[in-house]
Amino acid sequence: MNTILYLTDLYYVAKGRNYYEEDLYITSELKNHFNILIGHPHQALEYLDVADLIIFRNTGSILGYQAYFNKFLTAVKEKNVLTFNSFDGKADIQGKQYLLDLTSSNYPVIPTIDSIQDLETLGNQDNFIVKIKNGADSIGMEILSKEQLLEVKPINKLIQPLIDFKYEVSFYYLDDKFQYALYAPDKNKRWELIEYQASSEDLAFADKFIKWNNIQTGITRVDACRCQDDSLLLVELEDLNPFLSIELISKEKREKFISNLIQTFEKLLSK
Repeated sequence: MNTILYLTDLYYVAKGRNYYEEDLYITSELKNHFNILIGHPHQALEYLDVADLIIFRNTGSILGYQAYFNKFLTAVKEKNVLTFNSFDGKADIQGKQYLLDLTSSNYPVIPTIDSIQDLETLGNQDNFIVKIKNGADSIGMEILSKEQLLEVKPINKLIQPLIDFKYEVSFYYLDDKFQYALYAPDKNKRWELIEYQASSEDLAFADKFIKWNNIQTGITRVDACRCQDDSLLLVELEDLNPFLSIELISKEKREKFISNLIQTFEKLLSK
């Protein structure tokens, strides 16, 4: 059997999510098809040559080890290491610049700027969200009034209007194929999710961002908010290590997803 190095931080603390439960479940399903080695992302460089495929999963925010992660990316490229996700996406793997790019390209995304000089392009807003460009898990996020924003004048940070949305919804893709969707009926409880039946219009929305990102292989989560007029706007496009909330979907969908995942790995390893 082929050997997989499964990178995860089992003890990473994230609000509303138990990383270890998800990864222990997935690796238990993979073990009958592959030799599984579980490793910590902070030690990945030492084990690049021991596996046929490296899976980068619930490793938490890379802010705490950005320099090491950059070395890891360089080594993966130089040694032509097979990884999943592949590190060729244009979204969260690169930071939050894509929110600016998508805004300027008129995609349906929460309008995003990075300069007070462009504040008028966001319309007449009272409150704003300010984020750091390489943020994750709401690290460094602030909600400021217009007066506070003009006083602070944040530099090289993302500025977005505070949207009065109905709820958040996430669409989960394996490569370019839709797998399932979950949503948070209570917008104040982001990770209290239940299954969501995506419409054809919903999937047309999510597909736009999957096609734009054009990742070679991987799991991508399209996070969106449902506005008061029922339109959808992109919140984030997670193409590095999206949490799957896999325990919340039906047994049938969960088994189908795992089967699709195994087939994807086998296909990658057969090339």
